[in-house]
Amino acid sequence: MSASTASLPADLQFIERGWLSANNTVFVRGTTAVVDTGYCSHAAQTVGLIEASLQGAPLQRIVNTHLHSDHCGGNAALQRRWPQARTSIAPGHAQAVTDWDENQLSYRPTGQDCPRFQMDELLQPGTEITLGEQRWQIHAAPGHDPHSVILFEPASGILISADALWESGFGVVFPEIEGTAAFDEVAVTLDVIERLQPRLVLPGHGSAFSDVGSALHTARQRLERFVQSPERHALYAAKVLLKYKLLEWQQLPLVQVQAWLAATPYYGLLHQRYFAGQDLAQWHASLVADLERSGAARREGALLVNQ
Repeated sequence: MSASTASLPADLQFIERGWLSANNTVFVRGTTAVVDTGYCSHAAQTVGLIEASLQGAPLQRIVNTHLHSDHCGGNAALQRRWPQARTSIAPGHAQAVTDWDENQLSYRPTGQDCPRFQMDELLQPGTEITLGEQRWQIHAAPGHDPHSVILFEPASGILISADALWESGFGVVFPEIEGTAAFDEVAVTLDVIERLQPRLVLPGHGSAFSDVGSALHTARQRLERFVQSPERHALYAAKVLLKYKLLEWQQLPLVQVQAWLAATPYYGLLHQRYFAGQDLAQWHASLVADLERSGAARREGALLVNQ
């Protein structure tokens, strides 16, 4: 079941966002910090939320569990607001951040945006980081992203799970889009979480939850369906990426939606690997139609509208 955050330690606040911006975990005492910073179009809101949480205290650390745009899109704005804050990222993309390689960082392939930011330190799995008034363990959590980490504080039993585990599953397995097998890595990460035995999970999206056993069961069932039918995962990924962009746009002429689909590299990869038997334009149209049938979007004349 979903869990109230009223029992969180006094040094920690959990800010549940929507699906465009990942949730923020804010540490307001000791070493002040924020874990994950939302999408860039919400950056001003992110800064305001963290200012309100800190109540005048300076932000000392910016921490990213991984570098998908919905988890680090507020980094640049936070660095401008608190230039002394040190930014820590999961290892694997340090050079890509230094070079600002938008292909390696996934922003160009997904058709998403992320303002350039600087990094200072790496979150090395097997070590710990001070956040708030506690030391948090850093664990590798590949699968959704090959370089992702999760953070665990054993005294409280709190896990910051990013997109490795939600109450209803886990995030798109992005390496699979690129042709790299990663479903096994998802399974390994779920096993890591089970061994940690967290009492409360703060996910990257959705509400905090305490029934970790049920969440793991749901995630493993979903994973098994994807393993048995990789094209099911591919279709899920295609629709999630389109819905995500629609959350950003809110509405857009359908002709521009089709142009974005044609220009976004991941759609070309997914079509080539899984749906090459369909005409490309027809496949794009089918994705839009699927969102409409599911109630995730609607047409208003020539517009595609989020709902």
